[in-house]
Amino acid sequence: MIDWVPIVFVTFKVLVFGTAMFFAIKWHYDQGKKKGASRRELLVASGKIVAVFTLLLLCVLLFTFGLATMLGMDLNL
Repeated sequence: MIDWVPIVFVTFKVLVFGTAMFFAIKWHYDQGKKKGASRRELLVASGKIVAVFTLLLLCVLLFTFGLATMLGMDLNL
């Protein structure tokens, strides 16, 4: 009986995620057909996203190293 539990759960997970990904891709595709954004607008939006992601990554790294130093961990290579 216990041998079937992972098979059922993995199958369910694949079906749920597959369905969700299908509808997410379909929704984005339909939104793209409604409003045709110019190439410049897409590049500006992508640049903003990359900048925010980089800033957040830097903040997480600084927080992690600050916390590790405060806890007395040795961070030397």
